[in-house]
Amino acid sequence: MEADDLAPATIAIIAGRPKRQPDAPLNEAVSFASTFHAGGPVAYGRDGNPTWTAFEDALGALEGGTALAFASGMAASMAVLDEVPIGGVVVAPVQSYYGTRKLLGDAPDGRWTVRFVDIADTKATLDACSGADLLFAESPTNPLLEVADLSALCAGAHDRGVVVAVDNTFATPLGQRPLGHGADVVVHSVTKFLAGHSDVILGATVTHFGKGELHDRLRRRRSSHGAIPGPMEAFLALRGLRTLALRYERAEANAGVLAQRLVDHPAVERVRYPGLPADAWHDRAAAQMTGPGFMISFEMFGGAPVAEAVARSGRLIVHATSLGGIETTIERRGRWPGEEATPPSLLRLSVGCENVDDIWRDLEHALTIGTCAGTPGLSPIAFQGIVVPRPLPGEPRRCPMGGRRSG
Repeated sequence: MEADDLAPATIAIIAGRPKRQPDAPLNEAVSFASTFHAGGPVAYGRDGNPTWTAFEDALGALEGGTALAFASGMAASMAVLDEVPIGGVVVAPVQSYYGTRKLLGDAPDGRWTVRFVDIADTKATLDACSGADLLFAESPTNPLLEVADLSALCAGAHDRGVVVAVDNTFATPLGQRPLGHGADVVVHSVTKFLAGHSDVILGATVTHFGKGELHDRLRRRRSSHGAIPGPMEAFLALRGLRTLALRYERAEANAGVLAQRLVDHPAVERVRYPGLPADAWHDRAAAQMTGPGFMISFEMFGGAPVAEAVARSGRLIVHATSLGGIETTIERRGRWPGEEATPPSLLRLSVGCENVDDIWRDLEHALTIGTCAGTPGLSPIAFQGIVVPRPLPGEPRRCPMGGRRSG
C-alpha cells in the first residue's frame, strides 16, 4: 500500500521498518558505529547511520517530505538559519520560542538583520518580507498560541522571493503539515511531543520533495558542523513516534476538557487555546489544523506571584520548563530572562495522557493555592525562592472569586 492511501496513525506505526523477510527484526536496530566499510554512501559516522535513516523515513512520511535528524531542535533551527547569506534579512515572530529568538539575537554583528513581527498579522508579516531572505514562522506560537495563516504567508513570501521555514513543534504533523501549505522546510524539536517521553534531545528538518538541493545543503551542514544525533536518541525518538497518534489523540482530548474548565474557573483571567470558540484564533486554526492540539496557556488574576504559586503547587502536574511529554507539565514562562514580553501571570500547560479528571483535581488544587495567595488576612505562602505576599486586611482581593471568565 502507498503511504498516500494510509492514515497518519498508520504511517507512524509502519514507516521506517526494516524489509520484511523471514527472521528479520521488526525494528531497526541501534547501530553503534562510527566507521563503515568503504564503497557505500556513508563511510563515516558523521554522514549517516541506519538508525537515523529509520527515524527520518518515518518522520518524512508523516510530514510529506524528506527528513533529517539533528542533535537538537536548536541545531536544526541553526542549520536552516545558516541558509541566510551574510548581511541578509530574517523575518521572525516577536512572540515565539525563546531559543529561536536567542539564536537570532546573539548572532555576531552584521550576520543578519532581524525583523520581528506579529506572525498572526498576515499583512504586517508580508510587508516585513519585502527584501528579506527567510521567513522563520511558528504556529501555534510558543507560549501565546497565536495561529499564523500559513497558506497566505507562504504564498506571499514566495511572491517576494523569500524562503519559508515553519516550526511545527506544537502542532506536530498530526495537527498540521506546513509543507502542504507551501512551506519550504519544517523544523521540529523532536525532544517534545514527537518523542514524547521526556528522555531524548533531538531535532529535525523536513524539506519538500521538490527541494532536494535545500535538503542536501542541510545534510552537508549537519555533517560539517557536527550537529548529528546519537543512534540511541534516534532509536528512542522512533519508538516514541510509534505511539504519536495515540498520545496526541488523548492529550488533545484532555486539553479540550481542561481548557473549558479553566474558562469557568473564577481565578483564571484568560485562557488561550485555539479549540475554544471564543479564542481569537479558533477559526483560523479550524481552517488549517486537524485539531487545536495539546498546549494551553492561561493567565491568572493576581499577577506573577499567584501564577508562580500555582506552578509550584502541583502534586501530579510537573513543574518543568520542557513540554510535550506523556506527563502533564506547567511553567510560568515569564520567570525567565528574555521573556519580559510574555504576560507575567501566564502559565503554559503541556497536557499529557493521564486521566483528565486526575489532572483537573490537581490543577484545581494548585489554583486554590494561587487563589489563597490573593486572599486578605492570611499568612504568606513561602516556596523555595519566592514568597507570595498577602494583602493587608481591608485591601481588595487580588483574585475576584465570582463570575465566569471568557476565553
